[in-house]
Amino acid sequence: MNIRRGTRADLPQVLSLIQELAVYERAPHEVTNTLADMERDGFGPDPIFKFFVAEKAPQHIVGLALYYTAYSTWKGRMLFLEDLVVTEAVRGTGLGKLLFDAVVAEARATGAHRMKWQVLEWNEPAIGFYKKIGANLDPEWYNGNLSAEQLQTYACAPAAEAAVANAPHS
Repeated sequence: MNIRRGTRADLPQVLSLIQELAVYERAPHEVTNTLADMERDGFGPDPIFKFFVAEKAPQHIVGLALYYTAYSTWKGRMLFLEDLVVTEAVRGTGLGKLLFDAVVAEARATGAHRMKWQVLEWNEPAIGFYKKIGANLDPEWYNGNLSAEQLQTYACAPAAEAAVANAPHS
């Protein structure tokens, strides 16, 4: 197995792994991300995510760790591990730990003060892995989100809309 940084050419296989994860997490209909979105967001003029892949053979990707830089007002720079996916055929081989280790190494190399991720409460294999490595699993925090539809229908204060409209976007 080879662990390496992901490239644009990996994206079709990466999207396939993301779809496999969605099936595993009982939500295949929730994946609306597209290859074009991933190309723009990972390799466009303002990339917002990076990833590591695990290859079983050259150009045969069997694992993924996708992450991005986030910021904590209390701690500063942190990395957020969005998804850690290992295809079913090679689960239990230590590949997930290698991918996790790559993200930890990246967090150290970039000066992150914290690394965060989420795990579904019923995903016992993942919870067991995180407990085994000594990670903190915090039951006190709720996860909040607004869907694309909710974002469009949410009524922002006019002053907030004006602040965004008048500010240059990065």
